Amino acid sequence: MDLTLLYRGPLASCDYDCPYCPFAKRRDSTEQLRADRASLERFTAWARSRTGDRLSVLFTPWGEGLTRSWYRRALTGLSHQPHIRRVAIQTNLSCRTDWLAGADLGTLALWCTYHPGQTPYDRFLAKCRELARLGVRFSVGVVGLPAHLEAARRLRADLPGHVYLWINAAEGHVYDDAEAALWTELDPLFPYSRHPHASAGLPCRTGESVISVDGDGTVRRCHFVRTELGNLYDGSYRAALRPRPCPLTACDCHIGYVHLQSLPLYDVFAGGVLERIPAAPGDGGGGRLLPLVTPAGG
Repeated sequence: MDLTLLYRGPLASCDYDCPYCPFAKRRDSTEQLRADRASLERFTAWARSRTGDRLSVLFTPWGEGLTRSWYRRALTGLSHQPHIRRVAIQTNLSCRTDWLAGADLGTLALWCTYHPGQTPYDRFLAKCRELARLGVRFSVGVVGLPAHLEAARRLRADLPGHVYLWINAAEGHVYDDAEAALWTELDPLFPYSRHPHASAGLPCRTGESVISVDGDGTVRRCHFVRTELGNLYDGSYRAALRPRPCPLTACDCHIGYVHLQSLPLYDVFAGGVLERIPAAPGDGGGGRLLPLVTPAGG
């Protein structure tokens, strides 16, 4: 079985205080951190054991995972498993980078976000350049708030040319055409993020080849649909895997809509869906902006 897993355990603490994030500067208690560590280690052990499957894993913690040693160990260990195609994590890159020396960089990847005002620009850029020097697969992104535009332009100019800079539309922000054009100059794929995607009744890979897993092993089709499909650890989820239409009106998060079959994003991000890296020219999508499909009524 080929399966992509989006894992989100109970970790909710973060070292940043971004005003657009409900988990800013949240502190987990010692007990909560122990529970998160135990949950992650259970999940990692399960993933290591599934040698008959082909797995891809994206860690999407509410908080910052890489400041915790157990997330660094999990990524390093899973990266060396022959049946793991990709293991990636969303991170603000506030952690050190020396741990990457122990990872298989052919399997591991990072989805990095720069938050202006939360870390010195030069420090973040230096870490990006170190990742590039080490040969780490990574993308870098910025939330598309008006106050972030100049920082995003500076970042695009300073990053190595092969590193994809993505722009996430800010939640609740309405972009007129002129403003959207400014962001599209930096990220040609920004139009996919600009508006929520009508998804009701449309085919989606979630619930079939992509699932969401929480710290208790509860399996759902994605982070945004609360209906349970079973449990990872007793195997009950497997009988529930099948093609199914999206039950929601719209999908407005990249980790959700990238799996919609009405969009061409598996071609655009061929080989880099989890870490949000467009395919290189000649590899499928080539990172170019393919026609944006708008479903009838969407």
